[in-house]
Amino acid sequence: MRREFKLPDVGEGLTEAEIVRWHVRPGDEVKVNQIVVEIETAKSIVELPIPWDGVVAGVLVEEGRTVDVGTPIVAVDTGGEAGGADHGPADQGRADQGRKALADDMVPNPPEEGAVEPGAHGSPAPKEERQAVLVGYGVKTGASKRRPRKQQAEPIPAAPVANPARVEVPGPAPTARPAEAAGPPPVVAAVGPGRVAVLAKPPVRKLAKDLGVDLATLTGTGPQGSITRDDVHAAAQGGLQAAPEPVRQAEPQRREERVPVKGVRKMTAQAMVASAFTAPHVTEFLQVDVTETMEAVRRLRALPDFAEVKVSPLLLVCRALLTGVRRYPMINSSWDEAAQEIVVKHYVNLGIAAATPRGLVVPNIKDAHALPLPELARQLGALAETARAGRTQPAEMAGGTITITNVGVFGVDAGTPILNPGESAILAFGQVRDMPWVVDGELAVRKVTTLALSFDHRIVDGELGSMFLRDVGAMLEDPLRMLAWS
Repeated sequence: MRREFKLPDVGEGLTEAEIVRWHVRPGDEVKVNQIVVEIETAKSIVELPIPWDGVVAGVLVEEGRTVDVGTPIVAVDTGGEAGGADHGPADQGRADQGRKALADDMVPNPPEEGAVEPGAHGSPAPKEERQAVLVGYGVKTGASKRRPRKQQAEPIPAAPVANPARVEVPGPAPTARPAEAAGPPPVVAAVGPGRVAVLAKPPVRKLAKDLGVDLATLTGTGPQGSITRDDVHAAAQGGLQAAPEPVRQAEPQRREERVPVKGVRKMTAQAMVASAFTAPHVTEFLQVDVTETMEAVRRLRALPDFAEVKVSPLLLVCRALLTGVRRYPMINSSWDEAAQEIVVKHYVNLGIAAATPRGLVVPNIKDAHALPLPELARQLGALAETARAGRTQPAEMAGGTITITNVGVFGVDAGTPILNPGESAILAFGQVRDMPWVVDGELAVRKVTTLALSFDHRIVDGELGSMFLRDVGAMLEDPLRMLAWS
């Protein structure tokens, strides 16, 4: 029986996703719950397991394509009978109806046009609860029959989807390639005079188009001389001798590049625009002598409780912010536009802005206010490692109450950060560097940083924002104040 696995709703009300990477090819044997594909939603990278045992019959969507929830993406031969001599027409019809009913029950309809995603841009969740759909739906609605092949004078064997296909690009006269003994040969497109067939997968062709690389100028390093992603990237960076000198000279210089806005980057852009033009932002700055904080970090690293975790100045910045929130609860709140109320939160889900290759994400540490310092350090380390690997899940980014962005790791002193949607404050922590500073009337070299606090002026007025920033700075000047004010 051939079954088609459909793109599931991963539980966040999303309607589409991009196919990032396939882990299987046609002909591969798969087991239940084996990871077969990685997808990118508007929130994160998600790995999808297959719900059946069987053999991959075909990959239905190539890497790099964005498809809607419910679209078949891979076909699997599960080894059962799809109908035939042992079953009469009536039995087969009932089986088809049963499979169709099962598929209809388990595949959710995408949200109606204009529906608001729960939590997006600080909006309240819709009244009707949406339940996450478990991976495992998507049986085919009926037995399939192959169309008869058209008669050809010289039949060409079909190639698996994962194999590279030949495409036509301008180039010198066509050249013949020796046939490979292993595996079916790739499909050869018709070649006309003055054109050459080039082996390249569809995602590689798209990448070459986006980067402005002419495939005809490359020498492939993949199977059967096919062109790979690495070949295209190397050519874009000037690392390959792509073509004879006359062809290279004839190519126009690429002066522009277009990068598709999708996935995490698209959602981040929408959220930042909504935040910037909804909440009236105010930003205040404070230079702080953090020499004592740096000394405290050094001493913490030597303690047995912190032997297996990373201790950085950011850890004490987090603790100072959490202590400041306890002193000024209004800083940790949100604006409910529908109810015209301010929602003060007596818990802290501490967001940490993280730059990843796929865009900015802001995962948060749940109930950070209740964590002892060693556990807070462990949570910070795990959050950063997951974000760098691109494995941050939507649930880890939901429900944040206040955020820290560490711009100092990029060698930046300060900035004017934009609020994470639904929050009322964000603290930017700049680089720590040696600066001349007056201590007890004497000039000295001290460790100095700049703090920048952006806040929603509908909720936080200048007095509250200034006192909060002043106290956070005071705790970093003298970490002992964190104990006194806790």
